[in-house]
Amino acid sequence: MYAEERQQAILERARRDGRVDVTGLAAEFDVTYETIRRDLTALERHGVLRRVHGGAIPVERLGFEPALNVRDSVMTQEKERIAKAAIEELPEEGAILLDAGSTIGRLAEQLPADRELTVVTNSLSIALTLTTRTNINLMFLGGRLRTRTQATVDAWALRSLAESFVDVAFMATNGISVERGLTTPDPAEAEVKRSMIASARRAVLLADHTKVGNDHFARFASVEDLDLVITDQGLAGGLADELEAAGPSVRVV
Repeated sequence: MYAEERQQAILERARRDGRVDVTGLAAEFDVTYETIRRDLTALERHGVLRRVHGGAIPVERLGFEPALNVRDSVMTQEKERIAKAAIEELPEEGAILLDAGSTIGRLAEQLPADRELTVVTNSLSIALTLTTRTNINLMFLGGRLRTRTQATVDAWALRSLAESFVDVAFMATNGISVERGLTTPDPAEAEVKRSMIASARRAVLLADHTKVGNDHFARFASVEDLDLVITDQGLAGGLADELEAAGPSVRVV
């Protein structure tokens, strides 16, 4: 196993179990303690784990919010598959909303050139991706820019959303569970996300499997507020049925 593959497996284990320890990882992967320590150091430099005595904890569990460029560098193949599957949910014409998120950024890159769409977004990076697209009527939500996520928040964004109505809102989340609903670390972003779902005829969540079962500080929706969840094949057995029992359809790609 290459170091990159082992580190990805370590990260997935940490997110699933809440923490990992050096001794257990060394035995599982049949490598030295020092090799595992180097892996954990590398993952900490990427901003996805935080070293603790004897092991590491995923940053989500510590309340840290990884920057957009960090989130964009993990689970890349899964995010690509999810984004491609989301293309099927686009209307032939009309208005859609793109929430700020790394998977939704990939959807923005793949929007078809043969459809006239109005795209509403609070993501600076997504807006920049779409500025040259002549078939896109781009509506960028104003407000305070959170540099960590490149998303606009607060009153200006909320006022615009209150006066808007779109066919589909493609949503991102930091965590989703039947018990806690959809959650994110920042209350200001949670408020905007809540308004996004309220402004849409349908709400489609794009979330890789590491988000399922996690929860964060600020809740912005219940699972039943969603029409569809698109996730990847890493989803643990039974979780898709659990989400579907709460309301939305679940598509695993």
